[in-house]
Amino acid sequence: MTTITLDATALEKLVAAAVAAPSIHNSQPWRFRLQQDTSTLEVRADRGRAVPVTDPKGRALHLSVGAAVLNLRVAARHLGWAPEVRLLPDPSEPDLLAAVELDVPAAAPVPGTERLYEAIWHRHSLRMPFTGEPVPPAVLAELVDAARSEEVALLLPDRAETARLLRLTAEAEGRNTNDPAQRAESRSWIRTGQEPPYGIPAAALGPQDSAGRLPMRDFTALRPAEHRPPARFEAEPRIGVLTTDGDGPADWLRAGLALEHVLLAATVHEVRASLLDQAMEWPQLRREARDPHGRPGYVQLLLRLGYGPEGAPTPRLAADAVIEQT
Repeated sequence: MTTITLDATALEKLVAAAVAAPSIHNSQPWRFRLQQDTSTLEVRADRGRAVPVTDPKGRALHLSVGAAVLNLRVAARHLGWAPEVRLLPDPSEPDLLAAVELDVPAAAPVPGTERLYEAIWHRHSLRMPFTGEPVPPAVLAELVDAARSEEVALLLPDRAETARLLRLTAEAEGRNTNDPAQRAESRSWIRTGQEPPYGIPAAALGPQDSAGRLPMRDFTALRPAEHRPPARFEAEPRIGVLTTDGDGPADWLRAGLALEHVLLAATVHEVRASLLDQAMEWPQLRREARDPHGRPGYVQLLLRLGYGPEGAPTPRLAADAVIEQT
């Protein structure tokens, strides 16, 4: 721990950690406002960087902001605070999604904070094939515990259920490819050359699975000239399923916190991840993704976990570009 002074330098460190979080299409749909008199950092939705066709209800936007809040909490602990996070603190302000109070110094470090903080800077989605080496049960159990600590379940389906979920994902990917509005919106977030520091660089797009087992999102659908050559992905993918008890904005935010907690814990163990969220974008398919044996819960996201290179970072807005002045 290095500081408990909430000055401009500390604010920049906090926000830099927050914006390193994953977001749908790397849209970075968040803004931050410091209420100096109460030492509270507000986290607000930026609807100008929403993806309304893919995410009409804002569920994915809430997951994205929740992931940023998790990073913010980790960074605050790293800097010496005992942050208190309040989700949806003011019903009269629907875009105020979270408030993080930073007025209390930590009595003692929270175990694991430094490893998670370091992982913030190394966590990158990997859209490439994994090696196929299985993730050890002890590591998977730690990821399950990370999600549970945020009041979210991480389920680890068996082979048959994994195949069913991947079939739903493939159906959703086919719908995304053939729906003109979905296709146009996804493509609009691909970045080439000197463009704004959000969206997905073309160089970060991965190949398709030559065996057809893993339906990776194809941002260049119906444009064969832009495709990478197909590659052989792992034969037995390890999928994790994030589920919540409810399905409202607070649940979506908690799912975002859990997602990033799981991703950081995975990064600590050099486990890589990519997100298979296509089926979540079609209400019927999302309903079908629920546990077929009647286990309660709402599916928020599918994660693919495994081993591979660290991956390359995608661009991020500078901290001062997302901090609102009061």
